[in-house]
Amino acid sequence: MWDRGRVSFSARVQRLRSKAWHVGQSCIAAGLAWYVAHHLIGHPRPFFAPIVAVICLGTSYGQRLRRVAEVTVGVAVGVFLAELLLRVIGTGSWQISAMVLLGMSIGLLLNGSALFVTQAAVQGIVVMTLVATPGYSFTRWIDALVGGAVAVVAATVVPGAPLRRPREQAALVVRRIAELLRAGAQSAEDGNVERGLEVLADARTTDRLISELEGAADEGLSVIASSPFRRRHGGNVRRMVEVVEPLDRALRNTRVLVRRFAVSTYRHQALPRPYVLLCKDLADVVDALADELAEDRQATAVQASLLELGEATSEVERVADLSADVVLAQIRSIIVDLLQITGMDVLEATDALPPPRR
Repeated sequence: MWDRGRVSFSARVQRLRSKAWHVGQSCIAAGLAWYVAHHLIGHPRPFFAPIVAVICLGTSYGQRLRRVAEVTVGVAVGVFLAELLLRVIGTGSWQISAMVLLGMSIGLLLNGSALFVTQAAVQGIVVMTLVATPGYSFTRWIDALVGGAVAVVAATVVPGAPLRRPREQAALVVRRIAELLRAGAQSAEDGNVERGLEVLADARTTDRLISELEGAADEGLSVIASSPFRRRHGGNVRRMVEVVEPLDRALRNTRVLVRRFAVSTYRHQALPRPYVLLCKDLADVVDALADELAEDRQATAVQASLLELGEATSEVERVADLSADVVLAQIRSIIVDLLQITGMDVLEATDALPPPRR
């Protein structure tokens, strides 16, 4: 329990560190939104302006501009309905129910998101219960505009970390592929059943790596869209977005290969040594590919090595064994996937590998 508690605490501290910029940005934006609404516009208690600023900035870079629009329009709908109902039917329990019914219904009819629908209802409730004075409630919409405007300005100030993260995550995925290839080949060479099963279990936990890469790529694109100061990095981020799909396939093919290694070892079926050596050589090339990505260099530097390995797979002696055929096919598939990261499209990469010997 103590060990788990320490790991949990360490993970939470790391999460706080990763979100430190968002926290600092939100607290500064909240204070600035209050200052603008209170001192420059003259609202006596503009508590909703900092709330909108924090909601719009959130704890991620994605969809910030959309959140600004949804909150602002949602507040406008809620305030308008509440103002209208206050003048017509006053305030009370059933009037609040009517307000929520109309606000949420209009939000859904407008095809609004959950945030939009919620804001339309919540702001109407606040106006009818706390303000309850026709005319004064429109100041809340102005506060929403102030908070949204401050959030938009703050969103343009973005550090470089979200732009580096897709590249770093892609390098991490590639490095993981190399580790699995090397460990799987070693278990097959040694005939270590337990080690083979451990590598297979490890390979089955790698789905999250692709999910994290997709999240990092989406976040990088969101930063480019929201910050004009980061537009020049758009090419690098888009290149990382393009490698997500081939990396996903390469990782899936690696899992299939590791599974075949584990099955062969478990059944005491010795694989041809040249096949195992091909896998180890591929792991070395994949490590080099990870180095190129980590250093933000063009991965074309390892294209020749991948093509050389692809040619070697076509020259290796074939054996009449299902496991050997699967291993060879998966090695070739992984090479095709990785060639796409070096700049080839899927057809070019497929055609670049000569057909295997018969």
